[in-house]
Amino acid sequence: MSAIASRDDTPLEKRTLYWHFNRFLERYMPERLYQRSLIIVIAPVVLLQGLMAWVFLDRHYETVTKSLSQSFARDVSLVVKTWDNSPRTEADLAKVLAMANEDLALGLTVEKKSELPPATNKPFLSSVHPKLVRYLEGGVALPLWVDTVGSSGYVDVRVLTPDGFVFRFLTDLDRAHASTTPIFIAWMIGGSLFLLLIAVVFLRNQIKPIVKLANAAQSFGMGRDVPDFRPDGAAEVQSAARAFLKMKSRIERHVEQRTAMLAGVSHDLRTILTRFKLELALLEKSPTVHALSDDVGEMQRMLEGYLAFVRGDGGEPTAATEIVDLLGDVADDMSRSGHPIVLNTPRKLIVALKPDAFKRCVGNLVQNASRFASQVEITAVHDGDYLRVVVDDDGPGIPPEQYDEVFKPFVRLDVARNQDSGGTGLGMAIARDIAQSHGGDIALSPSMLGGLRAEVRIPI
Repeated sequence: MSAIASRDDTPLEKRTLYWHFNRFLERYMPERLYQRSLIIVIAPVVLLQGLMAWVFLDRHYETVTKSLSQSFARDVSLVVKTWDNSPRTEADLAKVLAMANEDLALGLTVEKKSELPPATNKPFLSSVHPKLVRYLEGGVALPLWVDTVGSSGYVDVRVLTPDGFVFRFLTDLDRAHASTTPIFIAWMIGGSLFLLLIAVVFLRNQIKPIVKLANAAQSFGMGRDVPDFRPDGAAEVQSAARAFLKMKSRIERHVEQRTAMLAGVSHDLRTILTRFKLELALLEKSPTVHALSDDVGEMQRMLEGYLAFVRGDGGEPTAATEIVDLLGDVADDMSRSGHPIVLNTPRKLIVALKPDAFKRCVGNLVQNASRFASQVEITAVHDGDYLRVVVDDDGPGIPPEQYDEVFKPFVRLDVARNQDSGGTGLGMAIARDIAQSHGGDIALSPSMLGGLRAEVRIPI
């Protein structure tokens, strides 16, 4: 659907019939391209076949059946009237039989001093029987009996003459209706199914490169490598795939250049900070020297925070990771720092992600919670196609209107603005950046423990 048609805020003066049609298709059409393509192929074929069947059955078939039924009724009427107008001798009977069987091929037999069989029920959904009875009654002013289903492949017509004879016409059904209709319908349906089968196979092969491109883009967006992806399919799909590969190459080159630059900056600044530490160590101990040492340590911690924020996941490859063990390591690190953590995890939970980056993401959330809370819990669950890691605390929390603020770089809320407490205001920003590099995000909400809940949700 077009972007305009998918918006509900389109001005009323622009809501044309085309807009309403697009809205209808958007609401009731399948979401996937393959199903939509099948509908685009199947719907015209079904409509065309229905139109052809209607034209043939209502025009050609009905016209031909009408003509055949009228012709058969005239032949029967001719035979009956010939007998009725003759002297009705044995010789006349022989002549009538010869004319009916040899010239008209009506399959006539004569039963003397006989009666008509009991009336039969009208066949259900028969297009021959009512027409034939109507035409026979119009041409033969005598009692008659008609059966079009009793004898397979034949029409059985019996006429009672005034002298008590029963003329029985057992004639091929082809004389009364067009017998090629079932063959036509069979060929029509069979041909349509064969062509639709070819279309389904062809469409599947055409959609497959688009699906591969979508999966490759999704995997790359989740921070996973796609080394086996190759452009194939139609020219437009190959062009899109090549554009994706060029974009992927530019992003990877940019990340490599940024990593190399950060490595150089980190090396140079750490060298200078190390010289500062050595020079301060050689000076006599004094309050001024102690304050300078603290400032150098704070500067080094801030530098590490800035580099971690800019580095992100650092180009770390994706690997199958045991989440329970990873979260256990985070809890152990915090416990050694004097902040015990409660873990609520399944026995085993393996997910493909970047382990070091994800550990830093969860670690930053736990450290932020432990700074202001006495109780912190980590919960990990496999929720459908997503991994959910929830960090709850019993701290003071933050107002809902400031949930987005904490993820902005260098932002420190009122409870953390004491610079003596350390921190650069980058922990939450780094955590969200890592979560988004995995194709997920972090959401904040009130915790059941009374403080803040931070939920990491990434696709798996």
